Amino acid sequence: MGSRKHEMAERMKAEKKQIAIASLRDCPTSPRKMRIVADTIRGVEVNRALALLRYSKKEASIRLEKLLRSAIANWEAKNEGERLEDNTLYVKEIMVDSARILKRIQPAPQGRAHRIRKRSNHVTIVVDKKITEEKAN
Repeated sequence: MGSRKHEMAERMKAEKKQIAIASLRDCPTSPRKMRIVADTIRGVEVNRALALLRYSKKEASIRLEKLLRSAIANWEAKNEGERLEDNTLYVKEIMVDSARILKRIQPAPQGRAHRIRKRSNHVTIVVDKKITEEKAN
């Protein structure tokens, strides 16, 4: 491997070390309902996001809170020397994608049948350390 490629690989590895990812697969909630809750915590500091999710009335917030705690734990595992209280973590990305759809049939009047689509989704959360202007300079 060339030196330029090697340096780039090392730089990418260092950047990935600070980022923590957690994903939830095949969550039995419709993507539309999950996106409403996900939009409230996108770009928010982690402790504030946990508070928002804890006191939200939406059912999807229970699963997102658990997923966010998992992402925080992943960050702590990657950065063993650093404390969570000393760093300002925030939700860098949160993606809600559609997953499989279970198709069911519901009886309808006059011998007909209506199709019911039970939707599910995949959620991915990326947590990163916020770099302030003072530390950058």
